Amino acid sequence: MPKKNEKKLWGGRFSQKTSKLLDEFNASISFDKRLFGDDIKGSVAHALVLEKAGILSKQETQKIISGLMTVSKEISRGKLPLTADKEDIHMAVEARLTELVGPLGGKLHTGRSRNDQIATDIRLYLKDEIKGILTLLKTLKSVIVKVAEDNIECIMPGYTHLQRAQPVLFSHHMLSYFEMLTRDEERFTGALTRTDRLPLGSGALAGSPYKLDRKYAAKMLGFSEITNNSIDAVSDRDFAIEFVSASAMLMMHLSRLSEELIIWATSEFGFIELSDAFSTGSSIMPQKKNPDIPELVRGKTARVYGNLMTLLTMMKGLPLAYNKDMQEDKEPLFDTVDTVKAVLEIMSPMLLEMKINAEKMIEATKEGFLTATDAADYLTAREMPFREAHEITGKIVAYSIKEGKTLEDLTLDEWRSFSELFDDDIKKVVTPRHSLNSRKVFGGTALTEVKKRLKQIEKEG
Repeated sequence: MPKKNEKKLWGGRFSQKTSKLLDEFNASISFDKRLFGDDIKGSVAHALVLEKAGILSKQETQKIISGLMTVSKEISRGKLPLTADKEDIHMAVEARLTELVGPLGGKLHTGRSRNDQIATDIRLYLKDEIKGILTLLKTLKSVIVKVAEDNIECIMPGYTHLQRAQPVLFSHHMLSYFEMLTRDEERFTGALTRTDRLPLGSGALAGSPYKLDRKYAAKMLGFSEITNNSIDAVSDRDFAIEFVSASAMLMMHLSRLSEELIIWATSEFGFIELSDAFSTGSSIMPQKKNPDIPELVRGKTARVYGNLMTLLTMMKGLPLAYNKDMQEDKEPLFDTVDTVKAVLEIMSPMLLEMKINAEKMIEATKEGFLTATDAADYLTAREMPFREAHEITGKIVAYSIKEGKTLEDLTLDEWRSFSELFDDDIKKVVTPRHSLNSRKVFGGTALTEVKKRLKQIEKEG
């Protein structure tokens, strides 16, 4: 068991022991301890860079790396107390390393500051997390495609203003979320590119006086590039903000999908039924089946928005270079990572087990005059100005409401009482299936177009 080390690694110019209140208020180890693996990786790479620069001998480097591996195992197994007196994960690792290898442990920090160290740790951490999120996102997209394929011909009302508007394929509706998630995927991929730059070697802000091979360090740590400016490298967190921004956008899309699932699962709609495995009950009302998962997704979206605003507000007034305010970047970043991963992990199986009530959906298209636009287009195709056709169709709808009929119920005589341009084929034109299949424009809801899009998605992989 390591001994408690009261001495601060930066305490040389201080004559007083720091207040316990300061130790607790100043410490970040309670949350940045999750970066210990990345901190160890960065330290190993830095030791090898120092060896290449002639600052450490090969034997010293091997001893330091061996010590770092021991520290890593101790933290992994919960054998190294990570308390507030250690301040942060960097100090905890260095203090324990020094206990293991003696004064040699103090040589590891040569040419390095906690400023470029933490910037490196966060980037290492975030790179891995973004890759994991991209994998989860691809899985969710594939689930949405499967739901669309399994219900390819299911017809439902399309809505605007939450009012029934025009008939669409349920598969087309679901694939709209595929498109949204594809753009989210692109945003995360872009964020990954801008995170993939190594700041190590930037020092506190001015760089290093030692001959540190930063490209060598980048290669060891798997970074594609190194940062160009030492001040920028340690003093910005735009890569983290970009990640949280992309996460907020993703959560917005998933919240909209969740809102629709919640509405569709009501008795009033009855379009879907969520699996018992992904629903909850009421502690007082035995009949209840609650859509808690989509409700929580909707609620957690606000949480990610809050994290984004925290980071933006934290950074907005900071002069260059590093400021202690930036210690506050980690909790909202970590919370965003945890939230997004948890949401993506549960959304996929929930959607796969969701039951689609196709009969309820098609039934809903028979009320609300969803094919009224088709009647207006019918007249327009016969050279009537659209505005005139729109007005006539509006009168037909008003008449149908008064008579308690749908457009499909109207006789040809009733149609022709409004315009002689109507003929027998109008009865077919105003059916939901004909309406949606007439929309063969690229990206439209016609079955032929939806099938084309699914083939394209399959081809793109």
